[in-house]
Amino acid sequence: MKKQSRIIEEIYESMRDLHAAGVVGDREMDEVASIHDSYKAPQYSADMVKDLRRKLNLTQVSLASMLNTSASSVQQWEQGAKKPGGSSCKLLHLLERKGLSALL
Repeated sequence: MKKQSRIIEEIYESMRDLHAAGVVGDREMDEVASIHDSYKAPQYSADMVKDLRRKLNLTQVSLASMLNTSASSVQQWEQGAKKPGGSSCKLLHLLERKGLSALL
């Protein structure tokens, strides 16, 4: 586990305990949970990228623009030639969980 991931995991566990004890409210816990979940973004396979893009009714060019990458990268991900990196996976995960409005 990366050092940063471990720190986020420790903060999340502490906040969860504080929430259970009634010291931290639901809104604060939701914010911490959202940050925690964003660091646990899954790896996206070619089919997952393609399915998500189609579900959102986006072209490869428009998805690339939203992720601040090239259309060629999206094409390579969908063909399985390459896999999306860390920040792209986090943004794909955000799109999957929250929809287009999260990045617009």
